[in-house]
Amino acid sequence: MELTTKAGSVIHKLPAGVSPELSQPIQYLKGVGPKRGELFHKLGVRTIKDALYYFPYRYEDRGNIKKIARVSFGSYETVTGTVIRAGNITTPRRRMKLFELTVKDETGSVTGIWFNQPYMSRVFHEGDRVILYGLVKQDQYKHYRPVMENPEYEIIDESGDETIHTGRIVPIYKATAGLAVRQIRSVIKGVVDEFAPKLNDFLPEEMLKKYKVPALSIAVREAHFPEMETDISLLNSKGTRAQKRLIFDEFLLLEMGLMSMRKGRAKAPGRVLNGNGGLRRAFRSRLPFRLTQAQEKVIHEISRDMERPTRMNRLLQGDVGCGKTVVALMAALQAVEAGAQSAIMAPTEILAEQHYLNIKKYLAPLGINVALLTGSVKKKNMEKALRELVEGEAQLAVGTHSLIQEGVVFKDLGLVIVDEQHRFGVMQRAKLSGKACGSGANPPAAPDVLVMTATPIPRTLALTVYGDLDISVIDSVPPGRTPVRTKLFDDSGRAEVYRLLKGELQRGSLGYVVYPLVEESEKSDLKAAKEGAEKLAEIFGEYPVGLLHGRMKPEEKESVMEDFRAGKIRLLVSTTVIEVGLDVQDATVMVIEHAERFGLSQLHQLRGRVGRGGRQSYCILMADRPADNSRERLQAMLKSSSGFDIAEEDLKLRGPGEFFGTKQSGLPEITYGDIIRGYKIIEAARTEASAIIERDPELKFDTGRALSLELKEKWKDRLELIKIS
Repeated sequence: MELTTKAGSVIHKLPAGVSPELSQPIQYLKGVGPKRGELFHKLGVRTIKDALYYFPYRYEDRGNIKKIARVSFGSYETVTGTVIRAGNITTPRRRMKLFELTVKDETGSVTGIWFNQPYMSRVFHEGDRVILYGLVKQDQYKHYRPVMENPEYEIIDESGDETIHTGRIVPIYKATAGLAVRQIRSVIKGVVDEFAPKLNDFLPEEMLKKYKVPALSIAVREAHFPEMETDISLLNSKGTRAQKRLIFDEFLLLEMGLMSMRKGRAKAPGRVLNGNGGLRRAFRSRLPFRLTQAQEKVIHEISRDMERPTRMNRLLQGDVGCGKTVVALMAALQAVEAGAQSAIMAPTEILAEQHYLNIKKYLAPLGINVALLTGSVKKKNMEKALRELVEGEAQLAVGTHSLIQEGVVFKDLGLVIVDEQHRFGVMQRAKLSGKACGSGANPPAAPDVLVMTATPIPRTLALTVYGDLDISVIDSVPPGRTPVRTKLFDDSGRAEVYRLLKGELQRGSLGYVVYPLVEESEKSDLKAAKEGAEKLAEIFGEYPVGLLHGRMKPEEKESVMEDFRAGKIRLLVSTTVIEVGLDVQDATVMVIEHAERFGLSQLHQLRGRVGRGGRQSYCILMADRPADNSRERLQAMLKSSSGFDIAEEDLKLRGPGEFFGTKQSGLPEITYGDIIRGYKIIEAARTEASAIIERDPELKFDTGRALSLELKEKWKDRLELIKIS
């Protein structure tokens, strides 16, 4: 990583400890108050320190001041002059109320117009020296003179105080209804001036010198209000020395927290889960296929971890259809062979129920008792499952979030498996792991943990986002799988789509038609799915059509899915409840309506529901007039069938925050750094974090105390996950 700065920059050191002033609620600042404070809360700004770290998302160069006679029509320009006229007027035709301001310099004049803002007459007075910034237009009613509509403005104070809205490089902040960018900028300028010097600079002095970055107070000030000579393109790409310092800080604290978690796990007592292999051999003999080399490699990695006395915490990555579930079952059987119980947590009831049925089919003949825990399990069956778990009669539990509810107790939980990790997070798997403690006086050691994801990401990024885990990758799919052909149609091609679909149904295949379902328009979307099912039932009258959606009762969902698997329903119309994990071998067509409304990883997951047998399968994307970003997603689907390629593209299009779902629930949010483009800074931060934790694991020495305070504040309620004082 190359972090450059001007030679000889002064490094300020402040005493360790966070100033209590920085934790003051934002509403108590002059000019904010309770109402505006609530609006700041919507932006995530609750305290003075939050305001200091609420950085601009872009910058505008408003410092190139032109003579009024030299402005260009159609361009954003900055001018300065004296107010010669100011007042409210009403237009004769439309009776629209305007505030008009005429500003003059030695070369000419320009008019500023504000619509429906009569209070502006109290802001400006004749003779004021002002700066205006805005888009210059020609006033067709006044001899095509230059005019600016709703321009940014600054009244030049006689005291010579610094301008902040014009006449300089101006920070642009994300705003919210009722709180304009100008208001945010004014508040943050006051906060930076008064409180930035009180920030605790937690980086050791030698690290500042090593990377040639400024002190924290300087970095924060320059990130908000950069000097006029700063390169605007460098600012907008977060490439200045101040911005690199702040990005480095963010990743250093993230990496230190993750490494502390790893060290804490390494110290945590584990247990040896070393079975005799009998159940695993019997399970292999019942499989109708041979495991791939990639699966065998990962099974060996997991087995080796489970045999060690230290606790396993491993991430299993693999594309849709690569066979992660079989690998997980091999791990579960190893735990059972060692006399322990296993638990598998899935994100949806449909997926949990499918896992339960498939697992029971393979494991019941081996004498393994499998319990199902979901919100829809009948009370009598739930009570039976809970009793069997606490008494040890059930060796394996499969369920949803119900597994981590109060009242669920295991006799001897040795292995926790979390399916579709991107739907959960650190806190959820920690909760499930805690179920191992049971109710005895001498609780067993913490269980091994295996988390799985079908949203593969490059190893470098995985080390950052899943840095508390060891990583295994299944990088191939079982033999005999034919790549799914993906096609894009608009509504004019619907007849061709139906011909293809009908042809597949005639060959004995099954098909899906999926409608989007988003919270904001759930009722209308559900109506579209129901109407779609009715229409398709008319078009494909000879083939039974079924409907599946999230508002159905659990027993209704399971009945529909059972009929679909058995071929009693040939065409299943569904919302996105089928997105993950469903494995219906005879399904060869996936039609996705309004594909432009789906995320890229969602589209790839849906495509993964077909092509699971040996027959050629198709994914049909139906989209009318998609926006530019939607068009990019759809083109990415046409270009690649690789989950790794899709994930890379998804990261580029959506950014890391959205890509990782709930921003990795349980991890501090990455608000300023860029996981994709900032890999050099990430690597430097990881190197430094490793050296710090190795040298001073409890951060007790002088150079570590300030870091320790900042680390604890950054991770806040997640501290139970960090084994660090």
